[in-house]
This record gives sequence, structure tokens and C-alpha cells, in this order.
Amino acid sequence: MSYAKDDARKIIESLPEHATWDDIMYQFYVKKKITDSLDAAEEGRIMTHEDVRKRVMKK
Repeated sequence: MSYAKDDARKIIESLPEHATWDDIMYQFYVKKKITDSLDAAEEGRIMTHEDVRKRVMKK
């Protein structure tokens, strides 16, 4: 398990020296979304393509 602070450091260190605050925040956002999605998949909180299609077609 990695800690958020360690992940933040790695993200910042991987960016170029001229990175803006927006660049940094975007990378944090992407990392968080990916982490949340992987956690959801591990916990079974996912929908199949067919389930999504049925849900959309109801509306």
C-alpha cells in the first residue's frame, strides 16, 4: 500500500521544472481517479457494458 504523500512526491518529481499548478493538480486528479476506479473494481463496484447500455436506454 502506498501513501498519498509518497504518491504526491513521485508525481511532482516526475513533472518538468516548468510545470504549473494546473499541471500538478491535473496529475493529482488523474492519479486519484485511477486509484478510485481500481479500488471500485477490486470491491466489485463495477457495471458491465451491457448494464450501462440498459441503464442509458431506460432514460
